[in-house]
Order: sequence, then C-alpha cells, then structure tokens
Amino acid sequence: MFQDRIEAGLLLAKQLRKYKNDPGIVLAVPRGGVPVAYVVAKELGFPVELILTKKIGHPNNREYAIGAASLTDYFVIPHENISLDYIETEVKKIRQRLKEMYGSFISHTTPEKLEGKTVIVIDDGAATGNTLLSTVHVLRKSKPRKIVIAIPVASQSAVDKLSKVADNVVVLLVPHRFYGVGAFYKSFEQVTDEEVQLYLDKLNELKKAG
Repeated sequence: MFQDRIEAGLLLAKQLRKYKNDPGIVLAVPRGGVPVAYVVAKELGFPVELILTKKIGHPNNREYAIGAASLTDYFVIPHENISLDYIETEVKKIRQRLKEMYGSFISHTTPEKLEGKTVIVIDDGAATGNTLLSTVHVLRKSKPRKIVIAIPVASQSAVDKLSKVADNVVVLLVPHRFYGVGAFYKSFEQVTDEEVQLYLDKLNELKKAG
C-alpha cells in the first residue's frame, strides 16, 4: 500500500537508478502517471514529457482498453465484433482530446527525440496492461534504444503481457488479488490538468537551474 503517488514515485526511483547514466527520458502517462513520473525524473535528472496516447475503450466497457491512439498512429488488439467504424470514430475523439492536451502542456516546448534513448514509461498502475501494451507498439516506431515500463502496482497478467513487448518492466507491487489500481493507494484523488501543469513547470525550473 502506497501513501500517495509521490511516495510511489520515490520508491520507484530507487529501482531505476541503474539507468541514471543512460541518455534517457521519462514519459508520463497523463494524468495519474504525472506525479509519479515527476519524482522519478527529478531523482534521475531526466527530462520528462507527457506521452500523448490514450486508450481506445471497448464499446461495452470503456475502461477496458482494446488499444491506444496517438496524434499520428494507433494500435488495436484484435477483438471480435468491433467494427472499423467504431475504431475510427474513437480514434478521432481521442485525437481531439490529445490536441487539446498538446496545446495546454506541450506546444510551447520542443519535444525530445526518442531515437537511441532509454525511454522510461511511467503510470500510476496497470490493471489489464492493454493501454501500456499499445503505447509500447506506438513508441517503437520512434526507434528508442530501450523501453522500460515502470509502475508502482500491476496485476500479474499485466506484468506478463508487458514483459513480452518492453525491454524491462519494473513493478513494485504485484498483488495476489488485484482490486484496481486505486485500492493500493491510501490517497488516490484524480489528478487535475492544473496539477499536471504544476509538475511540468517544476521540472522545467529545475532544468533551467541545472
């Protein structure tokens, strides 16, 4: 059980110190992954960016990810009885939201290139792992040297799934019974857009000071 996302980030950073001398970057899955990523990036001295992908939800259960979309690409895990029209409609909606996020958080900065770098992808937890699975497939096209998925808590099935596509998966807690990510945090309030901006601003200030 973690007190909050900050504590989870501190514990996760300890497990990621071996990458400190790599040319690396931390990619945060918004919004819940941002506080965790903030702490890790600060500890490792890595730049941090938002990973602009969002899950494509199943039509019968939007929380269950069947894939993920970015501004330029998408990946879908094949499922029966899901039409191409549904996928295209969802991708269009997701990209509109991602464009809004880009305008709010990223448009004033130059994105870091991922090619040849150790890319550490951070979220606050993984239930099915499908969103991160799809995200890795999208990221591979940027030719990073290594993709590391780092998450405080995940189900065993998610770890098994992600281990097949990432170069390394670092998870602090893999409970025997998984009740959802929030069940393993004492404080698990929704992260607002304002808080996301605050964490990004703090890291930019540290970057300038360094």
